[in-house]
Amino acid sequence: LGGTSPSGGGARASACPLQTFNATNVTKLCPDAQCLFAFYGGETAYHKYLIAFQFFNVFMFFWLANFVIALGQVTLAGAFASYYWAFKKPDDMPAFPLFSAFGRALRYHTGSLAFGSLILAIVQVIRVTLEYLDHRLKAADNKFAKFLLSCLKCCFWCLEKFIKFLNRNAYIMIAVYGTNFCTSARNAFFLLMRNIIRVAVLDKVTDFLLFLGKLLIVGSVG
Repeated sequence: LGGTSPSGGGARASACPLQTFNATNVTKLCPDAQCLFAFYGGETAYHKYLIAFQFFNVFMFFWLANFVIALGQVTLAGAFASYYWAFKKPDDMPAFPLFSAFGRALRYHTGSLAFGSLILAIVQVIRVTLEYLDHRLKAADNKFAKFLLSCLKCCFWCLEKFIKFLNRNAYIMIAVYGTNFCTSARNAFFLLMRNIIRVAVLDKVTDFLLFLGKLLIVGSVG
């Protein structure tokens, strides 16, 4: 319990028993004094580091969400690769391509997926921090700070899109060749640069085909 006294332009907080507060001479000396509830159990470490805990929760949410997305992308890439590289279809294909690719991803590539997801999660947390700062600076009149913050938000938005695109292609290289994340990302980047026009066309075509597949699944379930 905390007692407050708004006298003299400031405030003073101290412990006050609620049951005996009205019987004391505090209300006579300071009519504006109040005995208000603060919190249970005093100020613990949880109250001191609440902001840090919330920041940690946001960071872990982004990391785990990106890891699940990466696991799905590697699984699909492994299933497609097992079909594409099979010389005699369907004899050279595994009985359950999706389950086989999922097992390989969990057994051999968990560290690579976690590392790629970590890089993306760091960028996303920085973007959230910039959005928070932008929300706090809305009432300020500092135009230079607003301009700088807008530039940073734009740069990190572009960086997040680029990392997502590079990660997806790196996960495909991981599923096909089994290399680590850094090697796969480097190979994917140079492969994309050598075939930039073809990649742009195929990327739009595959996005459209995946969109049609999603519509088909939703329509079938409906």
